[in-house]
This record gives sequence, structure tokens and C-alpha cells, in this order.
Amino acid sequence: MKLYAPALLIAALNGCTAMPSSKAPEVTLTAPQTQYDARLVQPENNTVLSPEELAQQLADVDVVVVGEYHGHHGSHLLQSRLQMALFRQQPQQVLSMEQFNLDRQDELNHYLQGEIGETEMIEDAEAWDNYRASYRPLVEFARRQVLLVIAANAPANVVRCVGRKGPDYLDRISDTLKQKLPADPFMDTPAYREKFMAAIGASHQADNTMSERMENTYKAQLLRDNTMATRILQARAEHPEYQVLHLTGTFHSEDGLGTVALLKQREPKLSIVVISPAFWSPEDNDPPLEENRSKGDFIYFIQPLPDEFRDAEREREAMKARFRRSTDTACD
Repeated sequence: MKLYAPALLIAALNGCTAMPSSKAPEVTLTAPQTQYDARLVQPENNTVLSPEELAQQLADVDVVVVGEYHGHHGSHLLQSRLQMALFRQQPQQVLSMEQFNLDRQDELNHYLQGEIGETEMIEDAEAWDNYRASYRPLVEFARRQVLLVIAANAPANVVRCVGRKGPDYLDRISDTLKQKLPADPFMDTPAYREKFMAAIGASHQADNTMSERMENTYKAQLLRDNTMATRILQARAEHPEYQVLHLTGTFHSEDGLGTVALLKQREPKLSIVVISPAFWSPEDNDPPLEENRSKGDFIYFIQPLPDEFRDAEREREAMKARFRRSTDTACD
């Protein structure tokens, strides 16, 4: 069904014979004004797009990866709008989510099939704490449209123990769980390693080495990325005509690294588009295009998140508490 813009529709109903201009008005890129706002841009020509316009361009893409800043309302609202817009272009859609772990796929399926309630799913599938505020609309859309939802991430306990004990920890897990993980769980790319080292503030050395502790942390990161890449490819293998919409933290996808680079290594013919977030403060007049241009095939600008802390001591105590919680898992 052809859709009319409101002004054209009114004109048609009134019998107006004036013809609209053949040239669309130029859209000015302005800074996001609220935490819900997102400004979609195609970096190669600085074109401003709506989610619907972007979806039209992506109708034939195999995998659409949308990076996010976890818990940012602008990221999650854009994801929801884009999910619906893509569905209208290609109803054969799979939603792949970093926010659920593969060992909880059955529990997630029970909810999608109407066998358990939402709170039961949140508890049984170990959904993230911000599920209701951030991911409920996406899962509910998939549930109502009877779409597949893939729990794409590696099991949280395994990731934590690899980070603490090293990659050999995988020798201790059950064969059943090991078979669900990638056969090559620590596949890597040099550029991603460099990015990780820069992110943690590691000093560059000639051989790109890190301390054993940081090396294990990096291996845990690779386990997540390799698992997500493998889960996406499994979904494509089982449903080759379907488009996969994958949601992930932006570190896993921006600059075409992380999960995206591993997808390309495993399946070079796969068409992948990366949509990455970038911060743009409303106090800044000019969009920070140049420093963010390489982050994705498309960029969406959102407001910066507020500072978590201004008190350095309170921040240190909070980090210590988070670390203590992460070491509760028994790895022996």
C-alpha cells in the first residue's frame, strides 16, 4: 500500500491539483535534544536518514549490526524503530541479542512460545537488570510477530572464569556446553587487540603483549565475540533467506572489529552493515563527524550519558564492589 505524507494526503482529499516539488527538502543535522533522540547519518555523504529510509537501503543485507551504549534510551529507541522498519522491508527476520546467553536459549523460547510469564523469563533466562527498560519492546515485537530471537552471547559464568583462569578453563566445562561454543573460541584480529589495549590503557610494546591477567580478560572478550559470530552464522545457516538484526555493545562492532570482523573471517560472502553510536552534546554546534566517521557504515548521534561519579573515592569503592561480585563464581 502506498503511503502518503500528511500534507500530500490532505491535498489529495481536497482535490488540489498542485504538484509537489520533485526535490526533497534538505534535512539539517542538529544535535539530539533529549536522551531519547538519535540522529542517523550516512558518513560517506553526511546524509541524514530516518529509520524507515535506512531500512529501505538495508532490505537486502544479510546481517544488520546495531551497536549500543548499554542502557542509553537513545540507542534502545532507535533499535526498536529500526527493528520495525526492517521488518516492513523484510518480514523474514531474526533478532540476535548479546543480552541473552546461549545456555538460556530454551528459557527464552519458553517465553516466546507463551509457556511462562515475563518475570519467570527474566529470572530463568537471567536477563540483564535493565531488560524491562531497554529490551522489552524488542523482544515483545519479536514475540507478537512470531520471530526467532537468538540468545547470542557466551555463558556468563564461563566468560568470567576464562577471564580469571585463562583459556584452559574451557577444558573443565561439560562436553554438552562445550559443543555449544565455537570450535575456535579465541579467533582474533590484530586491530581488535590493539583497540582493546588502548581501551584498558595498556602501554604498547613491540610484541603487543599484555599482563597475564589482561591477556585472560582479552580472551574472555574474544569468547564473547566468537560466540556471537557463530550464533549469527548458525541462524543464517538454518534460515538462509532471513535477515539477522544483531544488537550488541558498540565495542563489539564499531570500526568493523570484534564480532563483525570474525563474521567476515568465517563467511566472507556475508553482507554486513554496522550502525554505530557516537556522542554529540547539545552544547556543541557542529556534529563530531570526522572523528566518528569510521565507526560504522552508518552513525547515529546521541547525547552523552551523565557522569556516574564526581567523587573519585566513591567511584573506586563502586568498582571494587563490582569486582567482588564478579569473583563470586566458583571456577574450580
